[in-house]
Amino acid sequence: MRQRTQLIVLVLLWAGIYVTSAPYPPALLDDADTVHAEAAREMAESNNFVTLYANQIRYLEKAPLMYWMTALAYKLLGVGEFASRLPVALGALALTLAVYFFGKRFFSNKAGFYAGLAIVSCAGIFLFTRVLWPDVLLTCFITLAFYCFLRAGEGERVEARWAYGIYACGALAVLTKGLVGAAFPAIIIGVYMLMTGEIRRLLQYRLLSGTCLFLLIAAPWHLAAGLQNPGSLMTGTPSPTQGRGFFWFYFMNEHFLRYIGKRYPVDYDTVPLGLFLALHLVWLFPWSVFLPLAAKPVIGIFKSKATATEPQSHRENKQEKLRRSVTLWQRDFDSQQKTLLFLALWAVLIILFFCFSTTQEYYTMPSYAAFALLIGYALAKAESQWQARRGRRWLIVTQITLAVLGVAIFIAGTVVYLKTHRLAIDGDLASTLTRNPEAYALSLGHVLDLTPRALAALAVPVIGTAVAFGAGGLAALVFRLKAWHAASNIALACMMAAFFFFAHQALSEFEPYLSSRPLAEAINREFKDGDVIVINGEYESGSSINFYTRRGVSILNGRSANLEYGSYFSDAPPIFLNDTDISRRWREAARIFLVTDAAQLEQLKRTINAPVFKFAESGGKLVLTNQPS
Repeated sequence: MRQRTQLIVLVLLWAGIYVTSAPYPPALLDDADTVHAEAAREMAESNNFVTLYANQIRYLEKAPLMYWMTALAYKLLGVGEFASRLPVALGALALTLAVYFFGKRFFSNKAGFYAGLAIVSCAGIFLFTRVLWPDVLLTCFITLAFYCFLRAGEGERVEARWAYGIYACGALAVLTKGLVGAAFPAIIIGVYMLMTGEIRRLLQYRLLSGTCLFLLIAAPWHLAAGLQNPGSLMTGTPSPTQGRGFFWFYFMNEHFLRYIGKRYPVDYDTVPLGLFLALHLVWLFPWSVFLPLAAKPVIGIFKSKATATEPQSHRENKQEKLRRSVTLWQRDFDSQQKTLLFLALWAVLIILFFCFSTTQEYYTMPSYAAFALLIGYALAKAESQWQARRGRRWLIVTQITLAVLGVAIFIAGTVVYLKTHRLAIDGDLASTLTRNPEAYALSLGHVLDLTPRALAALAVPVIGTAVAFGAGGLAALVFRLKAWHAASNIALACMMAAFFFFAHQALSEFEPYLSSRPLAEAINREFKDGDVIVINGEYESGSSINFYTRRGVSILNGRSANLEYGSYFSDAPPIFLNDTDISRRWREAARIFLVTDAAQLEQLKRTINAPVFKFAESGGKLVLTNQPS
């Protein structure tokens, strides 16, 4: 397959997965999705590209690049779902192309193409770009930094333009997600150079001028943010972040203390370590089935080195054995072995880094590119040995495994459909769900909320997913047995594209449950000057109210999480209310729209101790008001 055809296939797959899904579901979600979108909207509105604001409160914990991109999209396309998701979608395209050209350069056209297929269609990249998180952009910049590093070191002398590319991409990664953007390249490149005995070449990588370039790109925003945010006021209830300036809050609280689990406030969940590691098989699916095949050449490098370091004489002492072992490890790598070793270190060290921190599933996304490249290389190599029968057994076994799994999903989906599609459904999807908040630390935690009646409401996504996996798995197996290898791998990618389509349909059904947009629209129809919108609890629980009403909201008993630090600055509006405040203001003339979880209704009635009128309801949430409609 020619390069042009390969690129067309990858771009079409990307467009089919990410462009078509950008406008849907037709609502951004509560929590991070609309918190980040609102920060970008306020940036576009105020033209303040240094200090982020959310709900008119300084929001200083995030690096700015994704917000700059989203604010620009708003200015060009208007504020909306498509513009909000466009920067992340473009990040997925850039990452796909970066992985493709990486594999093409250091392995082969076919390896690059398969690596691109793996990254554009793996489950994790799709899932973790459904929310406005910057991790796909971070992954892209880190991939480009590593591409530049390997290109720079190809010759006898380090090529300057590629060396400078490392620093430029590292700086952009820092502007995307903070210090990990520099830490990952530094750690991985350092360990790699030590293992290969190239540490002395480090001086050739333009350390001084490269660092100046890095600072020229990364430092201005940090300095400007520090000058604009010298410190919050020491007022109200004492808080560990009060009186601290931007530099302490951003670097100490949001980087170091977050990493060791001491960040204030503690408003993030974590996943058990064993589950955190095992879930990588899900995030890399379906390509994770090929990981044993990808591991073989890497293991072969270590085996060959272990054999080479066996002592020549029993009289060698420990010091001589160690010196001989290190010397052998630091020589005789061919270029392909070096690349494979680098990719293995890239994948493993990023995952290992977060094993000692808060284990959020999407944090390790930068490792996905390395896994995709290893899988692409392994597939291309196994296919090249097909006629000689070497590699054929592994390919057939893995392909049969995928086909069996696809048939199993088809049977399970068909059984679920047959058993549930006739069930009666009253109300929206939220009325059919259970609640399992203890599972919401997981990205797929809401799957446990499903009931038979909920599955009946999701009949089309259920049967569509079943058909996609059944047909895709079998088609890929048939193509593989006929030695139509490219077609087999494309079939797997198309299978995932079809699955993502139906998964997105299901997510759209969850929209009223995960977003407060219907409530915001109801408020917009009745809102008049002087009215007040209040969210009961943390801002994040109803942040889409703020985004879709385009109005500041007050917070009842929720001075915490992302807005706490900024709430102590002198320009922060007085939006934080307690029980006494809401009870007093409920009796005043101004109309109040109080957004709350339905489960909190009785408690609120007791707190307010005055007539409460139900104004709107959606997705298990209510809007209460102090005046009848």
